[in-house]
Amino acid sequence: MKFRPCIDLKEGKVVQIVGGTLNSEGTQADSNFESDTSPSDFARRYRELDLPGGHVISLGPGNRAAAIEALKAFPGGMHFGGGVTPDNASDFLDVGASHVIVTSYVFRDGVVDYERLGELVKVVGSKRLVLDLSCRFQDGAYWVVTDRWTRFTELSVSATTLDALSKYCDEFLVHGVEVEGKMGGIEEQLVQLLGEHSPIPVTYAGGARRLEDMDLVNTLGRGRVDLTIGSALDIFGGKVPFSEVARWKSGRG
Repeated sequence: MKFRPCIDLKEGKVVQIVGGTLNSEGTQADSNFESDTSPSDFARRYRELDLPGGHVISLGPGNRAAAIEALKAFPGGMHFGGGVTPDNASDFLDVGASHVIVTSYVFRDGVVDYERLGELVKVVGSKRLVLDLSCRFQDGAYWVVTDRWTRFTELSVSATTLDALSKYCDEFLVHGVEVEGKMGGIEEQLVQLLGEHSPIPVTYAGGARRLEDMDLVNTLGRGRVDLTIGSALDIFGGKVPFSEVARWKSGRG
């Protein structure tokens, strides 16, 4: 298990939001934190600490310049997500993103549009594509949500889903939307599911509130689920020391 850092952008600023409060246009959300530190400064810090594989996420409009600034500061070190399509994916890869992250574009009427997914794979290649399967729990299952987590799809996060979609991408990114930004604890059942059934690398985000949550995710996810921590970190206004998270090793060894 590895720690995956994040840079979430809203109107060009690094922020941490409460999951599910961003509207479909990306213009309003309940925020835990907004930083005056530039996105590139965060990216350089991650690069200096050798923390690759994190993500830069654009939460709505007005973030393109800030995203490019961050990606250039850590070439090949971060994924980019937020409004990615076949028409613009190469733009972000060309300026330094190692992968692009996609959700909404590959869904139509609540189901996976395999024609659109194929178009993306043709443009960027499966080895540079991350599928975002961020989800909410309802009726006994975790259902993928799109349009900035405002719309339920008909796709559940399951062994069958993970196996089928793994053939089109290099990794999965999964936010537990109901707990994202709330620092109330992780979605343990979801982490277990991912650890048991994802055939490719997967990163979980949502609800982490203390350093010990890294050990918990490592155990529940069988060492196969990486973790993103946002709002709880001291660099984002929380109490968990980022320096300790960056140094974390399994078993504290």
